[in-house]
Amino acid sequence: MLERFLRYIQTEKRYSNLTVSAYKRDLEHYQEYLINIYELNDMTKADTQMVRSYLVDLKKKDGLENRSINRKASALRSFYKFCLREEVIEKTPMQGIKSLKQPKELAKFVPSQDMAKVSFEGEGDFKNVRDELLFEMLYQTGMRQAELRGLKDSDVDPVAMQLKVLGKRNKERIIPISPKLLDMIEGYKIVRDEQFPQRDNVLLMVNDKGGAMSPYFVYHIVHEILEGVTTLEQKSPHVLRHTFATHLLNEGADIRAIQKILGHSSLSSTQIYTHNTIEQLKEIYQSAHPLGDE
Repeated sequence: MLERFLRYIQTEKRYSNLTVSAYKRDLEHYQEYLINIYELNDMTKADTQMVRSYLVDLKKKDGLENRSINRKASALRSFYKFCLREEVIEKTPMQGIKSLKQPKELAKFVPSQDMAKVSFEGEGDFKNVRDELLFEMLYQTGMRQAELRGLKDSDVDPVAMQLKVLGKRNKERIIPISPKLLDMIEGYKIVRDEQFPQRDNVLLMVNDKGGAMSPYFVYHIVHEILEGVTTLEQKSPHVLRHTFATHLLNEGADIRAIQKILGHSSLSSTQIYTHNTIEQLKEIYQSAHPLGDE
């Protein structure tokens, strides 16, 4: 049943490979628990008490945070929902099991003054030109690193000055770009094609050998650049996505416009950035008002 479920979320729900792998890992861990504790090989035979004891065990024995436990519970809900649909079970053992409360975390972002420190003063060789464009594409468009890695030359529309991005679950969206970023893209393509005249792919962004970039490859470039300008602990491509959205919101951009650019299906996903704006307002008040720091 597990293999049928994984095939379903990959082919019909179009979940990413990373998400499918995470679901597989979580469900196999749950299955192992049922075998070890209840000598139960079939997950479809589990009851609510077994599920509840598993989640308690994650907290007490494994010491997992509520966020991680909720993620595993989400995998179980999806699995048993699928089992209901396939009429393998009559009721879900997840009934009555609620998500654990978890503290709201502000989306980590790089302050404007730190982003202003970013500079690319190296020679105009392929690697320098590519790294600068990679960084600016993530910061100026807010796209995910996987979306950047999948961009093709044909996804760039120089006339309309926009990009066509293939997001989660193969949903397409359009992101506007500035004339300066478009010039950077066109300049990079010239250098790239000189460096790799015989490359065998249509990807816009390529690695040092002219092939597809890995997630770690993108992470390493972004981390190295941010390492020199900010003390923020997290220095990942996703931080640039948070930074893009936060800076837009702080400058007065409409939150629904940001939602469309980011490709969020729900406005609630975009609203996490409003907390950063509120925190900024608090800082301004405390520093500017005569009684703000009292």
